[in-house]
Amino acid sequence: MSELLEKKEDLIRYFQQGGKPRERWRIGTEYEKVAVRTADCTAIPYSGPGGVEDLLRRMAASFGFEPEDEHGHIMALKGERAAITLEPGGQIELSGEQCDTIHCAYAEFALHVRQVIDISSQIGATVLGLGMQPLSRIDQIELLPKVRYRIMYPYMARMGTLGQRMMKQTAGVQANLDYCDEADAIRKLRVSMGIVPLLYAIFANSPLSDGGLNGYHSFRGHIWTDTDNQRSGVPEFVFRGDCSFEDYAEYALDVPMYFLIRNHEYIDLTQPPGLTFRQYLARGYGRERATVDDWTNHLTTIFTEVRLKQYVEVRTADSQPPQFMLALPALLKGTLYNDDCIEAAWNLVKGWSYRQRLEITDAAHKNGLDARVGKIKLQALGYELLQIAATGLERQRALNKSGQDESIYLLRLMDLVRDGHSQASLVISRWKGEWNYDVGRLVKGCAYEAESIL
Repeated sequence: MSELLEKKEDLIRYFQQGGKPRERWRIGTEYEKVAVRTADCTAIPYSGPGGVEDLLRRMAASFGFEPEDEHGHIMALKGERAAITLEPGGQIELSGEQCDTIHCAYAEFALHVRQVIDISSQIGATVLGLGMQPLSRIDQIELLPKVRYRIMYPYMARMGTLGQRMMKQTAGVQANLDYCDEADAIRKLRVSMGIVPLLYAIFANSPLSDGGLNGYHSFRGHIWTDTDNQRSGVPEFVFRGDCSFEDYAEYALDVPMYFLIRNHEYIDLTQPPGLTFRQYLARGYGRERATVDDWTNHLTTIFTEVRLKQYVEVRTADSQPPQFMLALPALLKGTLYNDDCIEAAWNLVKGWSYRQRLEITDAAHKNGLDARVGKIKLQALGYELLQIAATGLERQRALNKSGQDESIYLLRLMDLVRDGHSQASLVISRWKGEWNYDVGRLVKGCAYEAESIL
C-alpha cells in the first residue's frame, strides 16, 4: 500500500524528493497526434475495425509492444523504454523515455512515426500534424471507454464551455524537465509560465476545427481558457519572488478531486463535486485516507500551462508536423538547462504585469506571431527566444554521430518564425489557397510522412 500522508509538509517533501543533481537531468517528451479516416477525413473511432483499438492491437502484434487493458479494452501499449497511450478522443500519444539528449528523443520518435504510419495505412487511417481534429465535432468523436475519462467528461461540461472539446478534439506536445532543488524548480516553473504566450505563438497549429476556420491560430490554446478554471491557466503566485513548493502545494490542495483509485478501480468524487485534497487530507473519504499515490494522481488532474510534479511539465504547445515535434523539447532544454539562457529568456518577459500576461496569451491564441506587446510582435520575441535556446544547446555540446549538436532540431522552426510564420499561418494560407477549403486536400497536405522527420 502507498505511504500515508498526514500533513502538508508531507506534500512539500514529495516535491523535494524530485530533485536530482545536474548530471542526472534528463528530458522526456509526450507527443499527441490526431488521426482520421483517409476516405472521409473524420476522426477514427476507438472501437471496431479500423479504430484506435484495432491500431493498438496491430502495433502490438507487429512491433512487440505489451498491451495494457482496462475492463477488456486495450488502452495502452508498453514498450521497452516508452509507452503508447491514448487521450479521451482516441488521440495517439507516445509517452517517451527520459532521454539524455534530443538526439535520443529523435531516434525514439522517428521509429514511432514509421511504425504508426505503417499500421495506420493498414486500417485506412491518416495521422495528421495538426493540433486539433479538423472535421469531426465532439458529438461525432467516440469517448474512450476508460473510467477516468467517463468521470471527467460530464464534469467538464459543468465546469466550462470548452472542456469536452479539449478532451476529444485537441492534441499537444509536452516536455518534462528535471530540477536540482526547490529554487531551481521554482525558477524553471516561473520562466516556463512566463514564456507561455511565446510558446503559443511559435507552436500555434489549430486554426481549423468542425470543418472550417475557427478564428484562432491556436484554438487549442483558447479552449484551455474555459475548460475548468479551478485547475487551468497560469496561476499568479508563480510570479512572486518568494514562490515556493509550499505555494504550489497550497494551490493543489484547494483543487477539487476527480477520483480515488483503489485496487485498480476508480472511486468517483465528482458527484457531487467539491471535495478538495485539503479536505481529504484532513478527514479522509469514508474509510480511505490520503496516500502518496493519491497525491501523485491528483497532480495529474491539474491542468495549468506548466505544472509541477517531481519534474516540471510544460504543456503549452500545439501538436506539430513530425519534423517540428522535437523543437519543443529542444527549445526548453536549451533554455532551462543553462543558467545564462534561462536568465535571458526571463528578461524577455519579466516586465509584464499579471494582467498583461493574460492579455498577451489571449492575443497569441487569436493572432499567433502577429500578436503584439506594445509595438513589438511576438514574432520578434519568439525568434529571440529560439536564438537563446540554440545558444544553450550549442554550449551543452551534446553531439550526434555526425558531430551535430542539438540546435539542429530548432533550425527549421527558426527559419519559419524568422519569416513570420507558424504552422497555423501556413495552414490558413493553404486552406484559403491551394487547398481551396477542401478537407481532403488538407488531410493530404498535413499527413505524417516518415521521410520528413528531420
